[in-house]
Amino acid sequence: MTQLLTHLEPLAAAADWPAALAATIAHFGADNGTIHHLGADGHLHLTAASAGIPPQVVEIVRLVPVGKGMAGLAAERREPVSICNIQTDTSGDARPGARATGLEGAIALPMFGEADRVAGVLGIANRAARTFTPEETAALIEVGRLLARYPPAA
Repeated sequence: MTQLLTHLEPLAAAADWPAALAATIAHFGADNGTIHHLGADGHLHLTAASAGIPPQVVEIVRLVPVGKGMAGLAAERREPVSICNIQTDTSGDARPGARATGLEGAIALPMFGEADRVAGVLGIANRAARTFTPEETAALIEVGRLLARYPPAA
């Protein structure tokens, strides 16, 4: 984990969000992901999306209200939102746009910044059903903390 954080630090510092996201996805053996940062308007703004996310879904998640969808719920609840299979989920946490990705196992985690304020949301997902372990979840929260230290330019 230390090696991943060491690798991510210069990428985040340089605002190379696509590379930071790609490294995170690869490290956790995921297939896709997104990074959103919380804007001054109180909405989550898409900072990076992996190449495998359909363009129509990217448009849907470009601006996410806090409290809506997995990313918005993670920000609102201040805790990870994890779904083993988005395609069959009945919790209401996954929105139709999430189903349109064709992905199954997904997790969205708040990125905690200064004074433990939510600065954004990191999400990764797999094509197959997947339950993220407590250890993976804790490691992803640490990745989020690192990413939150480098807010995008306004």
